[in-house]
Formats: sequence, C-alpha cells, structure tokens
Amino acid sequence: MTRSAFSPLTIGPLTLRNRFIKSATNEGMAPGGIPSRALVEHHRAIAAGGAAMTTVAYCAVSADGRTFEDQIHLHRGILPHLRALTDAVHAHGAAACAQITHGGAFTFLKQLSTRYPLSASGGFNAVGVVSGRLLRTQMDAAQMELVTQQFVDGAQLAVEAGFDAVELHMGHGYLLSQFLSPGYNKRRDGYGGDAVARARFPAQILRRVLDAVGTRVAVTCKIGVDEGFRKGGTAEDAAAIARVLEREGAHLLVLSGGMNVESPWAIFGSPMPREAVENMQNTVVKLSTRLMRLIEPKVQFKPLYLREHSLKVRSAVSMPLAYLGGAQSMDAVEQIMADGFDAVTMGRALIHDARLVQRFADGSTRVSGCTACNRCVVSMYTPAGTHCVIGPAPDASLNAMPAV
Repeated sequence: MTRSAFSPLTIGPLTLRNRFIKSATNEGMAPGGIPSRALVEHHRAIAAGGAAMTTVAYCAVSADGRTFEDQIHLHRGILPHLRALTDAVHAHGAAACAQITHGGAFTFLKQLSTRYPLSASGGFNAVGVVSGRLLRTQMDAAQMELVTQQFVDGAQLAVEAGFDAVELHMGHGYLLSQFLSPGYNKRRDGYGGDAVARARFPAQILRRVLDAVGTRVAVTCKIGVDEGFRKGGTAEDAAAIARVLEREGAHLLVLSGGMNVESPWAIFGSPMPREAVENMQNTVVKLSTRLMRLIEPKVQFKPLYLREHSLKVRSAVSMPLAYLGGAQSMDAVEQIMADGFDAVTMGRALIHDARLVQRFADGSTRVSGCTACNRCVVSMYTPAGTHCVIGPAPDASLNAMPAV
C-alpha cells in the first residue's frame, strides 16, 4: 500500500508530523551574517503553513566557508538570533533543520585565510573567472581534519540553537560536492578515484557529526543524483555514494541535482529568465549568470524533472530518501510516494505559497501556482531577500533588523 504524504515520518531521533520538507533555498536574509527578522518570518510562515520541517539554507561552518559576505557563519554570537527562528518554527509544530556546509572553491569572498580557496584538487578554478580566484588548492590532511572539526562544531552549535536536524550539503558544487564530483576530484590518494573513494571524506565528516549529535538530532545529507555536465557525476555515481552514506548511518538523503557553475539549469529544471538577470543588484552574480546564459541548453520545465535519476538511487538503498525537483502538485506528490520515496522536498512552490501543504491537506487546491520562472532564485540579491515575484513584495525593512 502506498504511504500517505500526510503520515508521520521518523528519521533518526526525529519524528516529523508529515512528509513535506521545505528545501534549503538561499534566503538572502542575513545581512552582515546576522539572521534577520525576515529570515525568522520566512521560516515561521512555512511552519504555520503545514510543512513538517523547514531548512535554513547555507549555514557556513567557518568564515572561509561562506560564499558571500552576507551569509550565516555558525558561531556563538548568532545563537540568540537562531534560537528566535527555531522557537518560531516550533511554535507551529514543525521541525527546523540547519543546512551546514563549506563552499570550498565556490566562493566570492574578498578575503580568505588561505592564499587560494580549498578544494578536493588544485588547479584552475572555474568560478574564479568571475571571483578573481583563478586557482584552487588541494586540501591536505591537516586541512581536512580542521574542516571536519568545523562541521562537528557547527552541528553542535545548531543543536544548541534549537535545531531538530542538520543537513550536510554534499551537492551543487560546494566543498563536499567537489570531493564527490569526478569533474573536480582528480586526487591520486585514498580520497580520489571511483565514486566510493571520492565519497570517503564526506563520509568521514558524516561519521564524526553523527557521533557528536546523531542521538539528539536527525543528520541528513543532500546529494546530487546527476550533476548535469559532461564530466560530472551520474545517477550511477549517486547510487554508489548513497550506499556509502547509508552504511555510515545517515538518517535521510535529500536528492537534488545540478551544479552552481557548470549546470545551474539542472538544479532548477529550467533556465534563468533574461529580465531577472538584468535586475540583479549584485554585479558579480549578474556577470556570472550572464556567462551561464551563453552556454545553457534549451531547457523547458517539466514536473518531477529529477525522477528518473532519483529512482536509480531509490533502487540502490533502503534508507529514507527525500525527493526534490519539480513536485508542484498533489498528483506529483502521490507519484513520489508511489515510487517509494519517504518524503517530498519543495522549494519554489513553498516560496510561492507558504500555506501550500495546508491547502493540499484540506483539498482546497491540488496544483501550486508556481510557474517555475526562477525569478525567486535571483530575488535573494534584493533588499527583501528571496520571495515570489508573482505576489506582493515582502516588507524589506524586516531584512534590515536582527532577529533579536
């Protein structure tokens, strides 16, 4: 019998009230690295709208791990602001997840503590064409140990801030993804080679985080089921990686796809609209997105655009999996449940309507009004932060106020 998306789901020590999860979508709501009132309201509204868990995007484990200056870096000074967010989410009966990560070579920071950004391998840094950091450096054993401890420390701070789960970001071209990807990882030691070997460092971080906090909160991982470029990882690679993470004890895998630099259209299943690019206020991001538009293929959005790849991962493991990618209707949700996935992760549809899960539950709608135009994706660089441009604009003044 196919399970209902409205039934509870247990992942590790956490039981969710249903199987709808708000995906981590960069919010642009932490000016100066301080969580704002807008960030609290963004996640409070999603919790009030019926989702079981909402994920705070990109909480860097170190100052170097940020991709932009105005981004959360997990340290004790922001704990009161994060606690305001988790309290607001809990007040509506939902769980809060912190996505903890490190950008590695994908960074636009003006200053780093190292000469070159860290990565799985050294050499040319593609994102550096825009950021000015044309080279990246291969991490050595000491650097890998330091970053591992930073992930552990970040997870422990997230627990202290009241989060119910942490998501280790292993996708989209950030540091752990740079180890998993055959397009980035050219190492000749035990951390390079086939998909299992490339998963060794991310799996070590997972193990250490599980040992530190895994009995108190759910520990999940976000991976790519297809990287979307010629030399990138495939669904077969993802299946092998999933088996490694399952053996290590991950409580849930969130299945995504695409890469920030090489194939951003594969993340969203559709390209960025020209008018949205031109309205960007961040000149660095505007330039990089213009360059992407020159090479992006003609992609037309279709529901469940990552389903074929994700099914290969589903057949490879028995652990809980959350599907992500184009689930914008109850028909799609029901298909995901029938396919044997354990949860559905939604981004743009919940940005468009924070009450969508509630509307699905009461039967008032079966189809999201989201058009997958992707203008919300670039709205993170506006004063109000990430929002749907179809409806009324949010109060930008909330994004200029610290959460507490």
